[in-house]
Amino acid sequence: MNIDELREQIPNEASCRKFFEKTIWANGRLCPHCQYSHSYKLSGISCRPGLYECGKCKRQFTVTTRTPMHSTKLPLWKWLLAIYYMINSSKGISSVFLGRLIGVKQSTAWKMGHAIHLMMDSWAKELPLLNGTIEMDEKFIGGKPRHRYGVRHKGGKATAKQSIFLAIQRQGPVFPVPVATVKKDTICPIIDAVADPSSDLMTDKSNVFKQAGKQFASHQSVYHMAKEYARGNVHINTAESFNSMLERAKNGVFHYMSPEHLSRYLTELSFRWSNRDPKEVVTKMGKKKIIWKPKPIMEQLTSLLPFAYGTQLRWLKTGAVRQIGGNSF
Repeated sequence: MNIDELREQIPNEASCRKFFEKTIWANGRLCPHCQYSHSYKLSGISCRPGLYECGKCKRQFTVTTRTPMHSTKLPLWKWLLAIYYMINSSKGISSVFLGRLIGVKQSTAWKMGHAIHLMMDSWAKELPLLNGTIEMDEKFIGGKPRHRYGVRHKGGKATAKQSIFLAIQRQGPVFPVPVATVKKDTICPIIDAVADPSSDLMTDKSNVFKQAGKQFASHQSVYHMAKEYARGNVHINTAESFNSMLERAKNGVFHYMSPEHLSRYLTELSFRWSNRDPKEVVTKMGKKKIIWKPKPIMEQLTSLLPFAYGTQLRWLKTGAVRQIGGNSF
């Protein structure tokens, strides 16, 4: 869906508000203050559009109350455009370009991006446990050290780069989690929270996965140091594909992901990865190949917006942002 098609379906601010209300309140309008199901719509010269009053606690609210869009002064159409550009991009979109496209300041676009990340985070927490064949890997994200003649720089765990633990289901969702170090003590609680122990585990030969592999139905690994990257159905190429997308997003779009906000950037990539459908095509050589295509934009919007309620993002005096409500690993 392009912008023109989106505007045909949602042509103005009033229809945009109706779309948000229909999607966020998919199971009926609830008061965000007390969860009461009966409320009254307020109208008049002094009332802003979309204002309701709870029939129980008598507090007023709109569709954005107690969501990452709480107290927004921007039109909902700009929020819809921001979500559209973020989920329609292949590797992400920087706040500089997002601000230019929707007509706001870079700092405003930056906060809007992180607000949308919070919705994606709430969406990810409702995903089922990984099952079937699960691949796990570790990733170290950061820039290359400055070249020095005659000096061979260490890599991986020997560097000060940020560590990321990755658990991914083949043809399924992915859970990337930043950790202090990839050790048994740090990854086992995450594995217990996201993976079904009756699954089959695929990893590389890293010792950190030996203990974790004992709790699964089976555990097989490939030895990358010996140039072994696949042995029949045993490989971690799915995890490597996600790691490649992460590198492209960092190098080509964001350039720098601070440790404070890294989990939100990972959530965006995870949402994009999980909202794809496989399509089998036949190449010119007559071979069959699976191509992954993004799900329709409206389908992604209607699956994301219901998870807007429950978290907020507020500016601090220092210029940083603070999350209110919700939790993460």
